[in-house]
This record gives sequence, C-alpha cells and structure tokens, in this order.
Amino acid sequence: MDTHHSLWEYRLQAEDSGQKYLTILLHKFHFSLRLLQKLKQGERVWANGNFTYLTARGKEGDLLSIQLFSDEETTIPGENLPLEILYEDEYLLVVNKPVGQVVHPTHRYLTNTLGNAVVGYWERKGEQHRYRPIHRIDRNTSGVVIIAKNQFAHQQLAWQLERGHIQKRYFGFVEGVVLENEGTINDPIGFAADSFIKRQSQPDGQPARTHYRVLHRYPSATFLEFILETGRTHQIRVHCEGFKHPLLGDDLYNGDTTLLSRQALHSSMYAFLHPVSKVPMVIRAPFPEDLRNLIKKLNT
Repeated sequence: MDTHHSLWEYRLQAEDSGQKYLTILLHKFHFSLRLLQKLKQGERVWANGNFTYLTARGKEGDLLSIQLFSDEETTIPGENLPLEILYEDEYLLVVNKPVGQVVHPTHRYLTNTLGNAVVGYWERKGEQHRYRPIHRIDRNTSGVVIIAKNQFAHQQLAWQLERGHIQKRYFGFVEGVVLENEGTINDPIGFAADSFIKRQSQPDGQPARTHYRVLHRYPSATFLEFILETGRTHQIRVHCEGFKHPLLGDDLYNGDTTLLSRQALHSSMYAFLHPVSKVPMVIRAPFPEDLRNLIKKLNT
C-alpha cells in the first residue's frame, strides 16, 4: 500500500462487527458521501492491508485504513509573506492572522492574502495542499484562523463547526462602560437594506447569539470577552452596535476611530477536537501590537 498520502486508521470494535465499512465511516466518523465517493474511485480504502470495497462487512479486530488526499493542486499563487504559525501537523495549520489581511483571495484582493501566504509557505516546504480555511474572520479582525491540509480534515472540522462543537472566543474593546459583568445578546442578523456589506439586527434574520463577559473597565471604554454560539458575518460588530456599545475603531458600525483605525476585535481562542486523533485542542493567539498600544492609551 502506497503510504505517500496521510493515513487514517481505525481498529474495528465488537459493535462494528457485521456492519459495512461504508456505514461505519458515515455514521461513526462522519465521513461525507462526497469524500467516500472520491476514496472509492481512487481505491484508497484498505482492510488489513488489502484493498476492500466500502460495501464489504467488517469484523472485530479488522484494521480499516484510508489513504487521505494531501497533495491536491491549488489555484492560489503562493507568495513569500510573513506567517505567524500557532500550530501545525500533517492535517492542520493554525495561524494568527494579522490586521488588514483578507483570509481568501477575491476579485478585489488577488494578492497579499492569507491564502497566498499559506500556499507560499507550503511551497517553500515542498508541500502541496489545497487551501481550505475552516472559517473566516474580517480583514481588519486579527487572530486565529484554522486551515485544513486535506479534504477529510476540513470535512471533520466543518462538521464540528456546523453543530456548535467548536468554541470561539474573541477579545474586544467597546465604547462606554458596560455595567453588567456578563450577559447574552440574542438578536437575529440580516443584510442592511442599503448595503451588500453591512449587516443589521432584524427579526427575520439568521439566529445569532453572543455571550459577553467584562474583563476590565476603563473610564470611557470596556474590555470584553465574547463567546460566539453562532458564527454570522459581522456578528460581534452588529451586536455591539445594537447593544449601544460599538467596537472602538469600527467605522462601519458607528465606532469611534479616534484611538484606533480598525475594529478593536481579536479572535483570541478556538477549542475543538483534532479531526483525526480527537484529542481536545485549545489554540490561542497573542494580542497584536495595535491592541497593546490601545490598552496603553486607555490607561492614560
């Protein structure tokens, strides 16, 4: 068996006996039908070292092996750009995205994106992967971004994300003094009527739920930790505006730009299960320089 690709393995347990490999992969490990079809076509499913069909039935003790695709081509050109790596293995790359960088190339941002930086980094290492970020954060929000190195890792983490199994924490600085030590903002979000970019709270929007906790109060601002229960575009920014405490620097949502020229928001922590080992992981991103300087200004 060719071991050039990443290898996923599972030893069948007593409760798996008599089940089709297809059933085990679908329902126990949440493989997508699309990925299974691709693995079938590539003859990448093996039992006890021999090629097997997904419709074959297994027995306790069988070693089921999957050769995962890890060298797929990408259409994103690589660039030699700075990249702050927080964690990396053969399945994942987690980075601390800087302020001002777009996560994925678009027609407006063809170069200098995080995608260009990541692909360039892989090229310099002699690796080839399709660029697959699990999630996105705004161009002017800094912090944690998780990138999968193959389709399986992406699909497994997307499954966790869709079901709310990934914990997301952000740090933010808002205008004014928030009196409650903690609370929850539960306002649906949709597009603003006059913009393709801006969002707003509206009754018929997508459900959006943000928990917050006060970390420190300044004379004219408050340092908050946000925990996202959902992940709508601009969720924290919209909720803060509706909460009458817009993020400092957030000119799109009525934030004061006197001390900072971008929204004072940082993706500080993601907690999830590793897509292969299922080991709990907690990834934290340190504060960027502009937010450290903001703290100094708020303390004066």
